Amino acid sequence: MTINPDLQGRSYPAAEVYDVGREKIREFARAVKATHPAHFDVEAAKALGHSDLVAPPTFAIIVAQRADAQLIEDPDSGIDFSRVVHADQRFTHHRAIIAGDQLRAELHVDGVRAMGGGAMITTRSEITTVDGERVATTTSSILVRGEGQ
Repeated sequence: MTINPDLQGRSYPAAEVYDVGREKIREFARAVKATHPAHFDVEAAKALGHSDLVAPPTFAIIVAQRADAQLIEDPDSGIDFSRVVHADQRFTHHRAIIAGDQLRAELHVDGVRAMGGGAMITTRSEITTVDGERVATTTSSILVRGEGQ
């Protein structure tokens, strides 16, 4: 199946809520080797003016990938995940992600460009709190390899 060029301009609504917990932040920080005390110690985070632990900047990928899954799982997309190569990821933070946040992401397909037998797909996830406060915007590009590539 080929990639559906009509994906460009499509949006996928914010799905399930992701609860940001202290231990999730600590585990992620350890995994990415982020050592700042504000990721582990509530008092260190409060000393910086935050109400609770602060997530490392790349923590936003957890919420964004949940939104990306809607596109990957959409049978109309034509995406075979076994043929996907991650090409680019960018983050724009509107505020820090804090333990206790309840986040969700709306996914937008900003670009679909044919490349040989495959396609480059650019998406944008707008991450907000359940109250609608903007938290982060992630932009991602994936290359879906065509048959024989």
